[in-house]
Amino acid sequence: MNLPKTSELYDTSHTLAKELLDGTTYPHEALPKIKDYIIELQKKLSPDEYDEISEGVFAAKDAKIDPKATILPPTIIGHNTEVRCGAFIRGSALIGDGAVIGNSTEIKNAIVFDSVQLPHYNYVGDSIMGYKSHLGAGAIASNFKLDHSNINVRMGDEVFATGLRKFGVMLGDFSEIGCNSVLYPGTVIGKNTLVYPVSSVRGVIEANSIYHNQITPVIKPRKD
Repeated sequence: MNLPKTSELYDTSHTLAKELLDGTTYPHEALPKIKDYIIELQKKLSPDEYDEISEGVFAAKDAKIDPKATILPPTIIGHNTEVRCGAFIRGSALIGDGAVIGNSTEIKNAIVFDSVQLPHYNYVGDSIMGYKSHLGAGAIASNFKLDHSNINVRMGDEVFATGLRKFGVMLGDFSEIGCNSVLYPGTVIGKNTLVYPVSSVRGVIEANSIYHNQITPVIKPRKD
């Protein structure tokens, strides 16, 4: 199994991050560059289409943003995107057109393609959400290991070293993640993949797959 390339995961015509992503072999290479890319992109946005709603936060004029959402810079929010009450966008977020960012959803250092739905109690950190992908309620894209070590992507017996301490999920176009699933740091999910609810996912899941696991609890004494 090979690590999926950017072109295998995403149709970059559905994001303002096209130039950034097209310059990568693997999409996680874009993660350290998102903040600076957004700052430069903001300078090029048309004032006929976008308003600077607060310092360093630009939103399309037809975006629907609840006044009780919290949005930190630098952030760009696309056309006809809905940011609902209680959403927390922590900055370095490039959110496309027609997306939904819902109640208690938290986003930081992420690229969210057009028509992505993150509607209920989701966390998306240091991740890329592909076109028309969807996280069910409570699904989490975790981005940081408990031991604080660098994150590797596991492909069966092979390991791909990313050199990154924060790396969440590369979620391919049209993929669906069921409610209350946890996507471990360094997870890559191919296009058109369905992950069943309450799944625990790590490593690489091939495109056009259905993933379902049942977790059997193992309880051992903790050794500090």
